[in-house]
Amino acid sequence: MPAGYNRAMPATRFLSVSDMRALLTEVGVTGAIRGTLAQMEADFRRWNDFEKCPRTANHSSVGVIELMPVSDKEEFSFKYVNGHPTNFQFDLMTVMAFGVLAKMETGFPVLLSEMTLLTAVRTAAASVMAAKVLARKDSRTMAMIGNGAQAEFQILAFHDLLGINRVHLFDTDPDATKKLQANLAGVEGLELIAYGSTAEAVRGVDIITTCTADKTLATILTQDMIEPGMHLNAIGGDCPGKTELETAIVPQCRVVVEFAPQSRVEGEIQHMPADFPVIELWEILTGKSPGRTSETEVTLFDSVGFALEDFSALKYVYAEAIQRGIGSEIELMPTLSNVKDLFGLLQVASSTKR
Repeated sequence: MPAGYNRAMPATRFLSVSDMRALLTEVGVTGAIRGTLAQMEADFRRWNDFEKCPRTANHSSVGVIELMPVSDKEEFSFKYVNGHPTNFQFDLMTVMAFGVLAKMETGFPVLLSEMTLLTAVRTAAASVMAAKVLARKDSRTMAMIGNGAQAEFQILAFHDLLGINRVHLFDTDPDATKKLQANLAGVEGLELIAYGSTAEAVRGVDIITTCTADKTLATILTQDMIEPGMHLNAIGGDCPGKTELETAIVPQCRVVVEFAPQSRVEGEIQHMPADFPVIELWEILTGKSPGRTSETEVTLFDSVGFALEDFSALKYVYAEAIQRGIGSEIELMPTLSNVKDLFGLLQVASSTKR
């Protein structure tokens, strides 16, 4: 080993797309959602232990690129994620992501992970975390409006963890619905029914999940579609100017958000007055506020995605990857025997070339 180089220093575990696929195959998608949910609920219940801020977003005319940081006294995480609705033109996904988990004591990154698959898992876990306290306990039917990349994960989570056994499907792209039906065709006890419009799909259901990608002030749900006792799981709106619900719906609901300072800029409540009352989900999970208060109340989880959910997901997959020996170790940071001699690493490289 060349002088000045110390390979005994810690390495960063890297989870590629192939590694994440292997991990999710080994534990099962619903197993990963359950594990992420358990970590997420524990983290949300210690909400005040975390240093939090809204995500940083850089917008263009065609999309957005965001950084989502959060930390407690032990660990720091961030996610890089984009949102480009027209990416299908380039055979790219609308949402792509990667994330980092690091130690606060040293700043050393212990995990670099793909997060496109993992974001779908954590978003499904977050939806169920909210629905457990907001949806009626006898809920058995759900409408899935928007049948793209997130839809299967949402449906599997609600079926496995909340007992949803019939799902009404609608997407403006019929091929997306056919794709979803094919992917979930073998799921026992799950009935999937395609409809020709949103209005038809949501009629009479207990839960409505909206997950659309259009970066506009869209009106996916209108006031006349909402029935007493429904739970609305609005997860598509996630940046300024991007919504899914007719504005008149929001004041009729008990509105729950992840982190109010971020949600007031990005969520369905962005059109509401600055003092519009909302409840942060951690308040319900810790007993500070009640969840659903009656069988006829309409509840809304105005979800935009929050960094603490990514922190929980990264914590979960890091532990699973270590335990199962999945992933590889990479040299993401220089490792030196003399930590004050960074330039010496270049001399090591030169001597190696000779």
